[in-house]
Amino acid sequence: MMRYKYFLILLSAAILLWGCKDEQAQQVSVPAASDDNPSPVTARQPGCINCHTDIVLDQSHTLPCTQCHRGNNLAADKLSAHQDFIAAPAAPENMAETCGTCHPQQVQNCTDSVHFTLKNEVNLTRKHFGAETALQSLTQIPTDNDDSAFALVDDMLRRRCLRCHVYSSGDDYPYISRGKGCAACHLQFTGGSLQGHTFLQAPGDWQCISCHYANHVGADYYGQYEHDFNWEYRTPYVTTEPFLRPYGVELHDLVPDIHQQKGLICIDCHSGTSLKTGAERLSCSTCHQWQPGDAKPPLANLEVREGTLVLTDKSGGEHTVSAMQHPAHEKYGKEVACQVCHGQWAFNDSSTHLLRSESDDYDPMERLTVQSSSWVEHVLEHNLYSDEDEIDPVMADGISGQVRPGIWYKGYTQRRWEDMIIRRDIDGIIKVFRPILDLHLSAIDEDEEVLFDNLKGNGDGLLPYTPHTTGPAGLFYLRRFSHLLPETTPASTSP
Repeated sequence: MMRYKYFLILLSAAILLWGCKDEQAQQVSVPAASDDNPSPVTARQPGCINCHTDIVLDQSHTLPCTQCHRGNNLAADKLSAHQDFIAAPAAPENMAETCGTCHPQQVQNCTDSVHFTLKNEVNLTRKHFGAETALQSLTQIPTDNDDSAFALVDDMLRRRCLRCHVYSSGDDYPYISRGKGCAACHLQFTGGSLQGHTFLQAPGDWQCISCHYANHVGADYYGQYEHDFNWEYRTPYVTTEPFLRPYGVELHDLVPDIHQQKGLICIDCHSGTSLKTGAERLSCSTCHQWQPGDAKPPLANLEVREGTLVLTDKSGGEHTVSAMQHPAHEKYGKEVACQVCHGQWAFNDSSTHLLRSESDDYDPMERLTVQSSSWVEHVLEHNLYSDEDEIDPVMADGISGQVRPGIWYKGYTQRRWEDMIIRRDIDGIIKVFRPILDLHLSAIDEDEEVLFDNLKGNGDGLLPYTPHTTGPAGLFYLRRFSHLLPETTPASTSP
């Protein structure tokens, strides 16, 4: 009986070994994949996330992909899945039907705001050149292809000026490329690439500066001042290493605004609500003129604690708002704007020259290939230095994307930040001015025939603005505006 048990054990072991050997033989006998015998392909499962495996949604937007992007979430092949697909659901033409389904009031407020329509900037420029009719949005700028002077102004606005707005994804520079519509402020882009589907409840300064760069208010808050376009005025002069121009043009590093140094970001003062609804404009005195017993200023992040005004920034930092104590505030405060004394420097680019050219002669622009426009820069660099076929002198409409003949070149008589321009405004207040509309427009056709030469608008183009370069007033603040004060006559003495 014992021998019989050992026999059964040995027989079982032999069967197991034979099975393993047979399985190994079967595995070895499978031919390697080749062109004649391809490996079997696993069937793709339907659903967006089975292809887009790296997409991670934030907790507030755990929605089906098709709710925003449309398409077919039940399809397994790309063509069927992307039928009626919307690549940019947050763009202006789509956001009402996508973002607006959950955020209807926010979308409506945004659409109606001057921050979205840019109608103030558009009408200011058009009026400067003689327009009598106001437009409600940048999209209403005419696209007439006639040869009138005013058509040249409108073409300048659409194809050269209005490129940093929510109808565009920005210039092709690392710190400027971004999303359109709602995505411009509420999604994070780096180097022109979307970093994820985590929506920002409040945009950071990165989003703000992607539009407010290039010597506009916002760039000054960080002490950024563009170099001149001419290659003699830019650095580095000589380098063998590649270097980054994240905003298109190299920058002078000037002193930032004191609020930026303290850690405040743009929306700590300019809240999204105020930008969208056109709320009462803020000024320095909104906070700094506050006194115990006054009503709290209209900022949600301000509170009164034991008779002191405290601002809480977006990162949770708390800042005591200093009160105006210097006697100059009482003496001149109603007549002189704050930045006349407290602005450390100001943008002073004059004059701005713009040329629309249909000519294929690019040599005169060799010293000005850096143009603060990736489109213009690409055309110049390619046609001046490439052996490939030349690119036609055409340029896209910054609003519609339509490409039309002619390319807009830009240059300056000078670019300066010192010696702020101080003058009295039409409301009687002494303010800082800058040559915003000191524009000189010219145009030549493909035969280099001059169509317009040095077209200028009405007046000198100087407009008041608020430089975001706040700092201490200094000992000699009075010298900035004393020449604008009325002369005082000494009181006569009676005999």
